[in-house]
Amino acid sequence: MVARSLVKSYGERVAVDGIDFEVEPATCFGFLGPNGAGKTTTMKMIYGLATVGRGELSVLGLDARTKRRQIKSRLGVVPQETNLDGQVTVLENLLVQASYFGIERQTAEARARELLDFSRLADRSAEQITSLSGGMKRRLLVARALVNEPEMVVLDEPTTGLDPQARLAVWRSLETLKRRGVTLLLTTHYMEEAARLCDRLVIMDEGSIVAEGEPGALVREHVGREVLELRVSDECDAEELVASVDGRLEGHDFTEDALMLYAPDAEELLEAIDHERYPTESALVRRATLEDVFLRLTGRSLRE
Repeated sequence: MVARSLVKSYGERVAVDGIDFEVEPATCFGFLGPNGAGKTTTMKMIYGLATVGRGELSVLGLDARTKRRQIKSRLGVVPQETNLDGQVTVLENLLVQASYFGIERQTAEARARELLDFSRLADRSAEQITSLSGGMKRRLLVARALVNEPEMVVLDEPTTGLDPQARLAVWRSLETLKRRGVTLLLTTHYMEEAARLCDRLVIMDEGSIVAEGEPGALVREHVGREVLELRVSDECDAEELVASVDGRLEGHDFTEDALMLYAPDAEELLEAIDHERYPTESALVRRATLEDVFLRLTGRSLRE
């Protein structure tokens, strides 16, 4: 999949502002960003729910402007909202989905039962949707997206609201799909999820791509190896503290209640600080994460 100078506007509001990216087959490619960054709009153009504004978008080798129906037939979509049919059983949800793709009934039943095994829902096939837990519903949504044996699966916040055990079960299913050669496109607010699943990702903000790369490489490029997180005392001049260790830093950020110092060796940095001159209430040494990158590039203020 290739996007070049891709733009989408709604009236005067530019949701996607001239972005470029490429997705290799059989990989997981992530779109990260705060609310309103443009990632969901980008995904909708990919799976045909929104038309392409300007620029180029090729999905599975097909022009997304003119081949939307053909593209849809080769994709699976896991929406952010749980939109399963509560009027029919677990198995029938898959069979109804298969009928939309013109799959013959006998083939559809065999495929549906295979997918229920894959999703560890075989023992729930005759039950109503209301009897399923949140994690089971998300796994069923993944199974439903696979009914047409898609070459690419689009997942919009696939584990939102799940507990850690349910989230892990979904991750394992997605990792299995990738090993089978299915291309995954993922939006998520969980940085751990992105770091675990994505081979490459883009971070979007205000309709533009502000960073792209492999998760580990992005951490090294924008933050470094380690973080020293300090809660400074009221009498401490944080700006002066930063200046006093400037030669040891790879960067820093101020938050509402902490000072983040990025360094190759945060423990050594902590020892180098003159704590009598710059008193702190607490100090935490930890590895840098993708969340640090995300917050550095998109800011720490809450967005609605």
